[in-house]
Amino acid sequence: MDVSKIIFEIMYVVSGIILISTGIYNLVDKNNPKRFGSALFWIITGIIFIAGPYMNKTVVGGLLVVLGILTVTKNIKIGNLINSSEEYRKEKSEKIGNKIFIPALSIGVVAFSVAQFTKLGGLVGLGFGALVSLILTLITTKENPKYISYDSSRILQQMGPNVILPQLLGALGVLFSTAGVGEVIAQMMKGVIPADSRFFGVVGYCVAMALFTMIMGNAFAAFAVITTGIGIPFVVHLGANPAIVGALGITAGYCGTLMTPMAANFNIIPASILEMKNKNGVILTQAPIAIILLAIHILLMYTLAF
Repeated sequence: MDVSKIIFEIMYVVSGIILISTGIYNLVDKNNPKRFGSALFWIITGIIFIAGPYMNKTVVGGLLVVLGILTVTKNIKIGNLINSSEEYRKEKSEKIGNKIFIPALSIGVVAFSVAQFTKLGGLVGLGFGALVSLILTLITTKENPKYISYDSSRILQQMGPNVILPQLLGALGVLFSTAGVGEVIAQMMKGVIPADSRFFGVVGYCVAMALFTMIMGNAFAAFAVITTGIGIPFVVHLGANPAIVGALGITAGYCGTLMTPMAANFNIIPASILEMKNKNGVILTQAPIAIILLAIHILLMYTLAF
């Protein structure tokens, strides 16, 4: 039996339990005018995380429609979240100092180590990293473990429905690829990109990766479609190194990630958690750097891939 698959299932079950507990916190919060809609959203999401692979696909699709309706009708609202006092947080901040970054950094270190030195893969490593980070957080802050569930719920509610957007966009990318959108794009680009021009092929590929990522909100979802439609016929077939094209193509897509609200987990959720007045403030700050990086990607691909 595949060990990584078992670990994946455990990770999804744990995530589902946290989501369901968030729904229960909303349900018992009588100060939340949207408590029933909020509770239903988080509980349904938790059920899908836990039992989705074993449920009828039509039922799962129906539940996703319900989640969409709850979101569109604005029936999801942050509950009455009680945080620690400002004085307590300030006291802890002065006491802990920069040690608070140790748990955060441990996620990347553990994820990289598991991916590099085991056969479990990076995603499993990310799960182990999160667990190690949680343990280090308790050690560093010396807080009571009983607050884990409540604070997990509080953070989830601050992020809101955007938290499931990466999964939905990833599924959309697979759907587009299966439906042959890449071939359709290739046919469209034949009249735009000169078939024998390496430079315009590279420009078209990198720009399309960034733009489609902005639409999809996910560079992985855009990669299969745009590489099939533009990268292979207009770049690789002209003699470019596929490894270099693929590596720079996916990171060119990330330039688009920096400039789109569809990448909610990168751009909208941080603005929400930080309570920024301008919800697009993160995007506006990142956009100039993203455009410069995209130009650098075009230059690197053109000079290194051929």
